[in-house]
Amino acid sequence: QVRLEESGGGSVQAGESLTLSCAGHRRIVRSGSRGWFRQAPGKEREFVASITWNEGITNYADSVKGRFTISRDNAGNMVYLQMSTLKPEDTGVYYCAARFGAESRFGAEWGYWGQGTQVTVSS
Repeated sequence: QVRLEESGGGSVQAGESLTLSCAGHRRIVRSGSRGWFRQAPGKEREFVASITWNEGITNYADSVKGRFTISRDNAGNMVYLQMSTLKPEDTGVYYCAARFGAESRFGAEWGYWGQGTQVTVSS
């Protein structure tokens, strides 16, 4: 069973940076894709970024393109989300996800999820 664990969330001021980490455990998804989604209070979960595990092909939501960078460490089975120039609208719970297939912007197509880590950006 794949288990994912996020870390690195916190409270920052607008314009600052944070890096989130996602560790994979047990039967690791050493193929397929990893992604980050977020859910703001009162809103639906939305796609943030994804990366294919073998090729390293990345995909970003328009709202974070140019500010966020997703990367992976295959040896350590880690995925990172470097977030810069954070805005209040980036506030939410950030979830790491994994799937045995190509990356997707649709949360329903991802089979494995972490518990989430809170990111709060104040103005």
